[in-house]
Amino acid sequence: MPSRKKVQNTHIGERLRELHGALLDIVSAMNRPQRDATLIEEAGVRLDRALFPLLVGVERFGPIGVVELADRVGRDYTTVSRQIAKLESLGLVERRGSLADRRVREAVVSAKGRAMTDLFDAARDRIGRAIFKTWETRDIDELARLARKFADLIKDEPPTAGRDHRRRRAQNRRPPPAAVKSTRRPRSR
Repeated sequence: MPSRKKVQNTHIGERLRELHGALLDIVSAMNRPQRDATLIEEAGVRLDRALFPLLVGVERFGPIGVVELADRVGRDYTTVSRQIAKLESLGLVERRGSLADRRVREAVVSAKGRAMTDLFDAARDRIGRAIFKTWETRDIDELARLARKFADLIKDEPPTAGRDHRRRRAQNRRPPPAAVKSTRRPRSR
């Protein structure tokens, strides 16, 4: 009879592959330029689509430095710096020195930028309601709870099985202690 642990590990492995596939589908859908364009249009806002995720990122995570924002959106920091300057020229964000490190200039959303992100939030709400219109309330609540739990676990550096996994594999390859012969001579008495 297989051990319960092995069956559970097999089940987790299958579920992780399924979860990974679902997340790839979600990220792929969310990263499509057409999604941003649809949300911008639904909000009734005129904004360059390339600036949209940056404005939302500054509003959600600000005050935020260019390097951190670039990391979050997967763009080069020099590109993000130019785009933040454009958002600043439009009056949607403001830049200021970091309270923690005066060498860093952080972006914060302006009142005009917040008004725009409020329009995006309302549009996202309308689109979301259409997507989830056939779902039970408890299913939406459970999805939100579990998504938040998962996001909280992975938002920092991911844990690795590396060192522990390699050590266990090495231990499995070692000969048992009884098989190792001693090269010491017995002491005379």
